[in-house]
Amino acid sequence: MTAGPGWGEVRKPGDGEPPAAAPVRLRRLNRWLVKDVLGDLADLYVDCRAAVPGDTYRRPGRRDFLNRVAADMRRPGFAMVIAESDGLMGCAFGFPVRSDGSWWLGFDGALPRSVGYVTVSGRAFAFGDILIRPHPQDGRLARRVQERLLADHQALLGATLVDGADHPALAALHSWGWRDVGELRRPLGTTTFRALVFPAEERTASRLEGLVTMSGGGGPGGP
Repeated sequence: MTAGPGWGEVRKPGDGEPPAAAPVRLRRLNRWLVKDVLGDLADLYVDCRAAVPGDTYRRPGRRDFLNRVAADMRRPGFAMVIAESDGLMGCAFGFPVRSDGSWWLGFDGALPRSVGYVTVSGRAFAFGDILIRPHPQDGRLARRVQERLLADHQALLGATLVDGADHPALAALHSWGWRDVGELRRPLGTTTFRALVFPAEERTASRLEGLVTMSGGGGPGGP
């Protein structure tokens, strides 16, 4: 048991109370600034992708993650948003989807019309990954990071691909506002991905309401 202030002592504000959580700040990084925090990003990836009880999915390791970040950094328009408090709390990164629709190559069936329209207009943004350190407000923080990255690029729609066997990642994305629109498999690839979208505006969201039903979806990643 911890003793409280004795007789004659003045109780200081906050005595006996848990310290207030430090505010979380968002900051955008270009490819040059990302190089300075690669070690912290890799640590965040390992922490966020730690196996959960019953999870049998084998995720890429630290080195594979860094190789993927390096590959995305070479793409035109690459950008990253990080969330910082006392340390690195989360990040999201990606690049604009080309308006020729090549990012959707291998989609099973017809791409939903509204998704195709946003893609052709040049207002879709591909998320290579979204990492949020587990904490009570992780859902709110994930949405802030996602929306900031889309707003910086004036994008109406986020898009990402997730290995269909990675059920924890899919569950997290669904809880953060992402919607399943179908399956995708790259030519000569062996992995079946779930394709998900994240609408940046209410107007776009209303146009996507029926997508899960239309595409037969049941449900982060990159091309």
